[in-house]
Amino acid sequence: MGSSLNRRTALGLGTLATAGAVFGAPAAASAAVSSGAAGAEPTPLKAAGKAGRVYRKESAAAGGNWQAYVTVAGSSEVAVDDESDTVLEAYSVNKIAVAVAVLDKVDRGLLALDQRVDVTAAIVVPGGDGIFSLDGAYPSSVTIGHALAALLTVSDDTAVRLCGLVAPALEINEILVAKGFPNTQVQPVANPNRFFLGRSTPRETHDLLRALVAGTLLSPASTAAILAKLRAPIAFTDGIRRVMSSDERLRVATKAGWFDNARHEAGIIFDRAGAPVLTYALFADGQSGAEDFGATHPAVQARAKMGRAFIDTIDTLTGDTARIARAPRYQPSNGG
Repeated sequence: MGSSLNRRTALGLGTLATAGAVFGAPAAASAAVSSGAAGAEPTPLKAAGKAGRVYRKESAAAGGNWQAYVTVAGSSEVAVDDESDTVLEAYSVNKIAVAVAVLDKVDRGLLALDQRVDVTAAIVVPGGDGIFSLDGAYPSSVTIGHALAALLTVSDDTAVRLCGLVAPALEINEILVAKGFPNTQVQPVANPNRFFLGRSTPRETHDLLRALVAGTLLSPASTAAILAKLRAPIAFTDGIRRVMSSDERLRVATKAGWFDNARHEAGIIFDRAGAPVLTYALFADGQSGAEDFGATHPAVQARAKMGRAFIDTIDTLTGDTARIARAPRYQPSNGG
């Protein structure tokens, strides 16, 4: 099915109630226009309209099938609602949900970030993505914190199995259901400590990100830990963040997922102060180049154009100042 046949993008108003805050007290408004000449700056509604037009143009040019949900101003303005309740394979985008489940157990005192897990030759996924398969020196061990960093930045495949050692598949699913995400579930296999990354919907992935940044999923420390990893310089840079400066990339928390002919990405764009402004969940499959997992894939190229346009569009908007998440400082090193 071509993208022109499944396009159901609509602009309009929507609401998403959030409670609590990661940092500070709740604000009365989720976004406002930054200071400047009256009428000179775009409103959240206008920004949402532009973001929607960019999505429609670039997804149509890439072809294939797209399902997406994008909002501006703390979900008050819906920029894209394109088959957003479709349940589909989320692939590595669901690593965010896995990390939420593990950190939920940390918050409840059942695990600790400095707790070690064994890395055996049998648990290492050969090839693929990540760093554990490059080690070649097993058995060894790492902390849960190390495994989560690899899971969310370089999207390490072995890190999924390491998380499964401390959070079995059925427990992960129970935690996610309890937090209000029944469609975001990993897929259990015969080994209770292993799983496929499972399914979600664009809307539910979006809502999980919104709840995360609102501080309603995890403790402030665990929330900050996930956001720092997703905003790190080594987090995914082929899609939304590709044509951004290093400072701009630090304003984007993102996680991509790819397998077979699917190329997905979901995340949050923050303003310069660290307040969330735009949340996106972009799921795509069926484009040409199914064997291309690099930056030249049509869907990944489309997301790069969307990302540049998205950050330019919201650049003069101010996000919810009650939910500021400071960007990690980028400090390049020359060794020593």
